[in-house]
Amino acid sequence: MSIATNNIALNLEKIRKDFPVLNREVNGYPLVYLDNAATSQTPKQVMDAIVDYYSNYNANIHRGVHSLSQEATDKYEAARKTIQQHFNAEKLHEIIFTAGTTHGINLVANGFASILKKGDEILVSAMEHHSNIVPWQILCEKTGAVLKVIPMNQEGELVYEEFEALLSEKTKMVFVNHVSNALGTINPIKKIIDKAHEYNAAVLIDGAQAAPHIKADVQALDADFYVVSAHKMCGPTGVGILYGKEEWLNKMPPYQGGGEMIATVSFDKTTYADLPHKFEAGTPNICGGIAFGAALDYMNAIGFEPIARYEEELLNYATLKLQEIEGMQFYGTSREKTAVISFNIEGLHPYDIGTLVDKMGIAVRTGHHCAQPIMDFYKIPGTVRASFSFYNTKEEIDRFIEALKKAKMMLS
Repeated sequence: MSIATNNIALNLEKIRKDFPVLNREVNGYPLVYLDNAATSQTPKQVMDAIVDYYSNYNANIHRGVHSLSQEATDKYEAARKTIQQHFNAEKLHEIIFTAGTTHGINLVANGFASILKKGDEILVSAMEHHSNIVPWQILCEKTGAVLKVIPMNQEGELVYEEFEALLSEKTKMVFVNHVSNALGTINPIKKIIDKAHEYNAAVLIDGAQAAPHIKADVQALDADFYVVSAHKMCGPTGVGILYGKEEWLNKMPPYQGGGEMIATVSFDKTTYADLPHKFEAGTPNICGGIAFGAALDYMNAIGFEPIARYEEELLNYATLKLQEIEGMQFYGTSREKTAVISFNIEGLHPYDIGTLVDKMGIAVRTGHHCAQPIMDFYKIPGTVRASFSFYNTKEEIDRFIEALKKAKMMLS
């Protein structure tokens, strides 16, 4: 089965064979996996990279003179290079390996604890994941800085005029997600970054939800920091990257102390290693970093443009089908969004819907999606979230719709 998307084709049959989990059954039904915004599935090519590491050159990096250590180091640093090229970072050492997006955000928050002072202001959007709220609250408690919130409207879009009004000479940092995990909204981050820079504020972009769908160019965006997780884009869990401009990374103190992040150590004084090692204390997730590089190679071989176009087809198809269900209420209706649909059915709790469709082999996410302020804004306990990837099909969406109709009938 080949799907044409504006003269660009995805070979879905071939792609789906790369993902063994798509062949399994759940509760006696073929799996339909629509929870990609939480974690994407992993292709054999990435699994092969993991097996190859542990089978052939498992060793610590940067420290050993023996052949396995050198080979592991070369592969790990080659993955860093792949990531640099993918996100178009100017310098290789601006790519810091982390345990994921949350780790990257906390690393920056810790660094700015020594930069901010009482009365400084930091702005965060109303549609952030908890991991891009809580670290800044902790930072404000430490420093006396003030956290201000960029509001959103009923369509799930940031109110740009309110953002402009919040900016002042006191604004030192701005934090916005590229794409909302709960709503799928694509935020106008280039416009936000440019405006924040007029006030000399640093900008961190949470790219966790954007990275599977949009190939971000950090130089073109002029982002000061950009964070992602591998497990959102066909890679393993427990690894991600922080991109940071060299000037900012040099200003920030190390996040953790230990091996690898030092140049010299004595009981009198320690000097820190150069970037990126200054922020990479201890033995890293070597295999994870290598596998992340393999995941990017896999997705780039397919192409982010055809992926985005096909996922838009899935989004539009699913939206039309869902509109046929009586009592359907959508949340996040921005014109610019990725392949995520958050919804409720009138009179039904999202958890009950999610539980019943799971009995029919359909995997969706229910709840507040670690974005509780969004749910408070809409005055709801949570939503059902269906999130699509390039290996999903319209036939799977049809099965999802039928399962929803059955669940509605059973719960009504």
